[in-house]
Amino acid sequence: MSDTAPFWKTKSLDAMSRAEWESLCDGCGRCCLHKLRDEETNALHYTNVACRLLDTESCRCTDYLHRFRKVPDCVSLTPDLLNEIDWLPPSCAYVLLRDGKDLPDWHPLVSGSAESVRTSGASAGGRIVSERHAGDLEDHIVAWPGEWAAPPRKGRKHRKGAADRTHDPA
Repeated sequence: MSDTAPFWKTKSLDAMSRAEWESLCDGCGRCCLHKLRDEETNALHYTNVACRLLDTESCRCTDYLHRFRKVPDCVSLTPDLLNEIDWLPPSCAYVLLRDGKDLPDWHPLVSGSAESVRTSGASAGGRIVSERHAGDLEDHIVAWPGEWAAPPRKGRKHRKGAADRTHDPA
């Protein structure tokens, strides 16, 4: 057993290697969901509509290496950009570490399993729709992408549709 603290506890975001930085992503898929910003109030509204490259079950980009060519407005997250954007989920490792907090127990770097993201309720998998099939984004406004992850209720499968839509985003 090693007494060495993990890299995310000893390095600043700026000091991390590319591999360390990339490993912070828990694969929840929430950052790849479309958001709407009210031009008058600047209010942010989350949707359950995924980028066309996001696999709606696994929440993995289907063409990560070429995503900027295929989706020109895809964001390349950097430590500097973290201070400019306000739409990452509160459970995002980049946000947590930026704010001096630790990773949650379900984060794959802590749990050792990518499946823990799904069982924790953090994953968007299974409750999102691809932009290719969604229609109007306004019809898909939801609050959960901007909230802390909540475990799925036992005995109930998540049902897409009316229960996901709310016009009272958090």
